[in-house]
Amino acid sequence: MSVELPFAPVDTVIRRNAGDLRVSAEAAEELARRIQERGAALATHAAERATADGRKTLMAEDFDDVVAEDVPPTADPEGLELPVAPVDRIARLDIDDSYRVSMDARVALAAILERFADRVAAAAATLARHADRRTVKAEDVAVYFELADYF
Repeated sequence: MSVELPFAPVDTVIRRNAGDLRVSAEAAEELARRIQERGAALATHAAERATADGRKTLMAEDFDDVVAEDVPPTADPEGLELPVAPVDRIARLDIDDSYRVSMDARVALAAILERFADRVAAAAATLARHADRRTVKAEDVAVYFELADYF
């Protein structure tokens, strides 16, 4: 599976959570891949909700059950680091081509994925510090998911 999300905005998300640590290109690539997997899974769930409501358009409210309290329901796309166009492509990865994705749904998904990326990036930075390294690496992102699966 190719990664639809550009690495530069993902790198920016990691850097804002890493403080004085450096960030490897592989860490940004790994996090971009994980963001894509999460986004495709959330869109599949949203498509199921839309189908249950008799719609072929994903709406922002189809993501309501995964919206964190700190993500505004009407997020501003200008305030997001993750670009909306690649998030739209991510949303369409695992759903039928007959579905449409509303602009509000794209922005909501981008906001959800950015908050997800922030949590992972902060944890990866903590893991790098714990390993007494000055660089966040792909292995820090991977270890986060191993630990998350464990607990």
